[in-house]
Amino acid sequence: MNLSAKLNHAFVKRKSVNRILFALMLGSSGVLQAGEAGSFKVNLPAQSLANTLKSLSQSSDTQLLYADNVVKGLKSKPLQGDYTLKQALSEVLADNGLAYEKVGNSLITVKKVDTSISKAAASADVQNLSTITVIGDNPDSYSVGSASTATKTDTPIMETPVSIQVVPRAVMDDQQVIRLEDISRNVSGVLPGSSDGNFYDAFIVRGFDLNNNVYRNGFRIPAWQNETAHLENVEVLKGAAAMLYGRIDPGGMVNMVTKKPLDTPYYSLQQQIGSYDYYRTTLDATGPVPGVDSLLYRFNLAYQNKESFRDFIESEYIFVSPSLTWNLSEDTQFNVNMEYRHDNSSDDYGIPAVGNRPASVPISRNFGESETNQESDAWMVEFTGSHAFNDDWKIKGGVNATSIDYLWEDVDYSDGLFPDSSGNPDRILERGVWFGPSNRESQGVHLDLTGHFNTFGMEHSILIGGDYYAFQSEFEIFTNGFAPIGCPIDILNPSYGCVDFNNIRNLTQTAPDWNSRSEEQWFGFYFQDQITLWDSLHILGGGRYDWASSASGFSDTSLADANLTKIRNERFSPRVGVLYQPWEWLSIYANYTESLGSANGLSEDGQPFAPQIASQYETGIKFDWEGISSSLAFYHLTKDNILGTDPETGLSTLIGEQRSQGIEFDISGNITEQLSMVATYAFTDARFTKSSFSGAEGARVPSVPEHQGSIWAKYKVTEQFSIGTGAIMVSQREGDPRASFQLPGYVRWDAMAAYKIKIGETNLTAQVNVNNILDKTYYESGQTWTRLRIPAGEPLSVLGSLRLEF
Repeated sequence: MNLSAKLNHAFVKRKSVNRILFALMLGSSGVLQAGEAGSFKVNLPAQSLANTLKSLSQSSDTQLLYADNVVKGLKSKPLQGDYTLKQALSEVLADNGLAYEKVGNSLITVKKVDTSISKAAASADVQNLSTITVIGDNPDSYSVGSASTATKTDTPIMETPVSIQVVPRAVMDDQQVIRLEDISRNVSGVLPGSSDGNFYDAFIVRGFDLNNNVYRNGFRIPAWQNETAHLENVEVLKGAAAMLYGRIDPGGMVNMVTKKPLDTPYYSLQQQIGSYDYYRTTLDATGPVPGVDSLLYRFNLAYQNKESFRDFIESEYIFVSPSLTWNLSEDTQFNVNMEYRHDNSSDDYGIPAVGNRPASVPISRNFGESETNQESDAWMVEFTGSHAFNDDWKIKGGVNATSIDYLWEDVDYSDGLFPDSSGNPDRILERGVWFGPSNRESQGVHLDLTGHFNTFGMEHSILIGGDYYAFQSEFEIFTNGFAPIGCPIDILNPSYGCVDFNNIRNLTQTAPDWNSRSEEQWFGFYFQDQITLWDSLHILGGGRYDWASSASGFSDTSLADANLTKIRNERFSPRVGVLYQPWEWLSIYANYTESLGSANGLSEDGQPFAPQIASQYETGIKFDWEGISSSLAFYHLTKDNILGTDPETGLSTLIGEQRSQGIEFDISGNITEQLSMVATYAFTDARFTKSSFSGAEGARVPSVPEHQGSIWAKYKVTEQFSIGTGAIMVSQREGDPRASFQLPGYVRWDAMAAYKIKIGETNLTAQVNVNNILDKTYYESGQTWTRLRIPAGEPLSVLGSLRLEF
């Protein structure tokens, strides 16, 4: 076996391992490959060599592997100045008779220099390692040290003057996260939003709805449901992010970071079975393409078939995601990735409000019909590449395209509740239909140049870039004008089956009566400079200029008759921040940002609404100590020109201004070798400070709780057996802008247990998660423009899994 193979063999055996902090995904967003880091500021005292190596690993985001007896008792001289990782390692290792060697693309090994033995003999020694240490990110760790979303660079979180949280794969696996929205429990100030019909991923961040928009590897993804099986982690950037990403809602952004191909073979097969006839199979395979070491592949697959605690709700889908990485050289890399998902599901509009609470009906009750169906085909293709000119300058860019086709057969309700024939109020729900095809497409491009240089004692890390985004949608829907279809339903005594689906299907072939087209695009140019002074003061400054346009048109005859009316906006969005790091474990920061948000479209008289704009002030403290990360943030955020739907007229109107201010606290990490934990708390004061709605000014923003918190902890009882438990706590929320009803607060308690068995070279993990142990009735969120659509949370449920890894 060669040295790389021996090291992999040593990892598999892992006998008498003191501490393994190991991450194969160094190729993922925001982490540098071994030995490819640019220069960085070093100010290390004379200390043990082990501590120096740990500091260099953290500064460069690179794995270092060594045998403990190789560095035991050795000292490192003081190291000060600007170094690349190669230069720094050479300095501290040479004095101790040590050297380093790059192994594959994933790690660097430290070993003794002994010219009296052959390379083959030195390689053989690796097999006999009794104790090894690997410095880097631990795949079982609840804490992540770097994230690229905030700055589009590899700046450590402790040196980034903004609030950013990362939900790592380890947390997602322990909680068996399947819906992307379920990561929200692990980040303060983040809640699941409510998509119309519950078929899009939706988030509320710092009191602002993200309007079903999420990001994937930095590319904006239009509204759809995202898979989680192929995700490495999820990064959540708090506050206005328009400076780097264009038009975006000011609460923040959710960025999915996908798994990248590895140079070490890895295979995983998982089967999950749960409540309500839930079945899910996932596959993950990666490694080098046989015979071509520079070409790496990864293939992810997910198949899911499930019903629901809700009547008539079921879904089935298949998802595949192949990807390739071509390491043309140490300095040049290309990546291509694709996703395809075919989905058959039923839309779920929840239950209506009666009085000031959700209706007192069983949460299983559905007011649609059993024949409703939504069929979709979603495609995504992404190409990225990078080239390092030297240790300091690098160019990277990418192209992304998405397309999703829907075929809707839906029974909708939005006209309100009416008295029954006996005069009993709030009994009869009128219903309409939504039948026909629709299509959404998007394209994204970005190109960035990053560089490092020094001027007058200041270290600069600069970013210069530009991007383009385009989005198009088309609907050809038969709605019957959302008028009653002669099939109302009594919410207390429902009777089903009176909707003639075949007749409506025939009508949709000849007479779609709601034909809509919309387009959106923007060009942006941005720059950013991260300045470091005296090793501890970090200053961030930058800005972006956007040229944006949007257009929409409607016709009741055909798409061709839907004339587009275009709206154009331009704006400069600045961002500044400062961070002081007096000690390695403590950072104090502040920032100010502005952003250009969503285009608001046209009013009923054809005049354009003013675009949404926002600004934020924030200050906070970050801690990072022995693998435990925490942060405390205070923010004040305002958004003007908010567009909403008048609950009385159903028409779009400018609501006014929303202000959100609050406190957020997060802590995550491995408290001990056995105990891992994530805990969050958010106080959010989100209100309409100006409003065109009568009685809404000063009212709380719908679906946003004043208090929100969570905790999740896992304890490793033995090397094989782990248990975990946690709770989510959410206070009461308003249901609509007029505060006509409320969503009650709730506490949900969950738990898990897992047992790992090693069968030869294969790991088998059996796991069971129990959610909502106390079987509480709760509501995560609701549609803020109507009293009729409140989705209920899942009652007591069990999810078991078996996973093979080899």
